[in-house]
Amino acid sequence: MVKICCIGAGYVGGPTMAVIALKCPDIEVVVVDISKPRIEAWNSDTLPIYEPGLDDVVKQCRGRNLFFSTDVEKHVAEADIIFVSVNTPTKTRGLGAGKAADLTYWESAARMIADVSKSDKIVVEKSTVPVKTAEAIEKILTHNSKGINYQILSNPEFLAEGTAIEDLFKPDRVLIGGRETPEGRKAVQALKDVYAHWVPEDRILTTNLWSAELSKLAANAFLAQRISSVNAISALCEATGANVTEVANYWKQVIKINDYQKSRFVNRVVSSMFNTVAGKKIAVLGFAFKKDTGDTRETPAIDVCKGLLGDKAQISIYDPQVTEDQIQRDLAMNKFDWDHPMHLQPTSPTAVKQVSCVWDAYEATKGAHGLCILTEWDEFKTLDYQKIFDNMQKPAFVFDGRNIVDPEKLREIGFIVYSIGKPLDAWLKDMPAVA
Repeated sequence: MVKICCIGAGYVGGPTMAVIALKCPDIEVVVVDISKPRIEAWNSDTLPIYEPGLDDVVKQCRGRNLFFSTDVEKHVAEADIIFVSVNTPTKTRGLGAGKAADLTYWESAARMIADVSKSDKIVVEKSTVPVKTAEAIEKILTHNSKGINYQILSNPEFLAEGTAIEDLFKPDRVLIGGRETPEGRKAVQALKDVYAHWVPEDRILTTNLWSAELSKLAANAFLAQRISSVNAISALCEATGANVTEVANYWKQVIKINDYQKSRFVNRVVSSMFNTVAGKKIAVLGFAFKKDTGDTRETPAIDVCKGLLGDKAQISIYDPQVTEDQIQRDLAMNKFDWDHPMHLQPTSPTAVKQVSCVWDAYEATKGAHGLCILTEWDEFKTLDYQKIFDNMQKPAFVFDGRNIVDPEKLREIGFIVYSIGKPLDAWLKDMPAVA
């Protein structure tokens, strides 16, 4: 029986291994992690992450050929194929801070594999890593190998959160990169055989190691570029009497534009409401970075809430999937801290007093001066906005960061509406957003 072990029980490792276990009943799959609470959650009725369909898959396989454990070394030693799905966060200090990937967790995983292995292993990179990481990992393994043979493969994930299970069931492509040697090709074939249980042969692409690593980075770069173009154009749509040199200025840096979009949104909120939100209740609907996921990594909601808190707003947040604990942690943390493992994060960040989390959109908006929609959850499209309007302070503002409500209908109710990239309310035209 082939044994697979995955190091890292997060957003990539958990769902990917659950689907492999479901589709390959003849393979034993163990997901290991040093975080006890995380593994306990995977073994409970409340999984640590939310993805539509994930619950069903885990419940069908758990205890049969899918296991979650904190006994990392035992399962790594027994495995034939080891997936490494640990965080590769951005470095927060030292050379390349804010830009370079921090490979600390990857390196310690590789050293641990070398320490405990007693038989040949195929080691699969699942995390997003800089090109040539496989070579560094290979060096660590071979220099500590005690005569054991390792083959490194790169098998990057192309999952979209919210549809991860669907993406795993019917992937557009599965990419496997390996060494172009007889042993390398054999290892690629072994991994190909796993995916071939359910993925058509023509969708499994094989390349050399570096091509696979670079493909993932290129896909991420293209995605950021697409977002920045749309964000830039949405600002152009709104800008009236804009100075084109100022507007052209923000084509220069992809990331800058995406940050600019968030600060512009906050500035709109503050300037519309008589240039201050101090002491005003602002309702925030949605905290996850997109609908159908509980993930808050890089969610624009963090920056928007922090911007409003900076102006002393009182914020009431409702998200159907994100816990209060997660929201408080996100708002108390520094940029990039979230991407480091729990035990390296600030132990118990002090709760932000101006923030309350409620479990109902109507509760969040009761008595609020303004309402910000920051995640496009379907339920926000069908809320009773008349009821919301009646219970808000007047003038009542809606700031739709996801373009999911009908601005005209809301204006008929009496709201002053700001919708990203759409023509401005007369009210807002007279209140220029601070640049």
